[in-house]
Amino acid sequence: MEILKTLDFATWTPVLQNDEAVDSTRALESGQVALLPHLSFELAADERHLLSPQWSDGKAKNISYDPQTRMVKHTSATGADHEAIGRMMGRYAESAHKLVGSLFPAYAKGIRIGRTSYRPVEAGGRSSSIRKDDRLLHVDAFAASPVQGERILRIFSNINPNGKPREWTLGEPFDDLAPRFLPKIPKPFPGSSWLLKTLGITKGKRTDYDHYMLQLHDQEKLDSHYQQTCPKTAVSLPAGSTWIVYTDLVPHAVKSGQYCLEQTFYLPVAAMQEPALSPLRKLEKWVGRKLV
Repeated sequence: MEILKTLDFATWTPVLQNDEAVDSTRALESGQVALLPHLSFELAADERHLLSPQWSDGKAKNISYDPQTRMVKHTSATGADHEAIGRMMGRYAESAHKLVGSLFPAYAKGIRIGRTSYRPVEAGGRSSSIRKDDRLLHVDAFAASPVQGERILRIFSNINPNGKPREWTLGEPFDDLAPRFLPKIPKPFPGSSWLLKTLGITKGKRTDYDHYMLQLHDQEKLDSHYQQTCPKTAVSLPAGSTWIVYTDLVPHAVKSGQYCLEQTFYLPVAAMQEPALSPLRKLEKWVGRKLV
């Protein structure tokens, strides 16, 4: 299977025939990255000065925007600059939502929009703990925000003004990755989900699915031998392009790149075109029981 599924659309509201939408959705759910090389997110004239790492607060990896509350966090910007960042990220959230609805109409009733992020800092030189280091191959799982079986769908746009690509590495298929690490993962400790929620460590119930996904995320990153020797493919994502991927299914690492916008969506497994392709259903088959 090809890693990239190229879609030649240059609009955020493309019109697809039914068979095209089915094909695009199947490719995405099967673990391909949908690349739209001609779909750029254009900044307004009064937003171009935002292309600077100075707008990061230096503490969080990304500037964050909540489309529901329109709140911007983790930025040093104040006043008019803070408002400009909010407008830019709000427009991106709206554009990404329209794109999902156009490319994957089957998701329309089930999809839920999450946070938007702006990444103005060079990814290649950023230091962090191993578990938080996105330069290492990993599947997405959130320690503090359990998804309880829902899919994590993400849209990225490279808005680098200097033509610099965003360099990714993609790992082996989930069907090879998960069985490799599952025997090393202990079962959830009885009562741990209740305790984590009660102590405020998690924002909701950490299901057994969340436990296994978080362990996969951590063990993959912590295994330096695996990181060095596992099957991998380098992918260069050009400036002015947009790409879409289920980051809970596709192992990925960001090697370098600066100035990127990202929109997260959540989708119930039941709303998928082919639910059997979800990490939830795969893990339940391998573990031999329900995980949610």
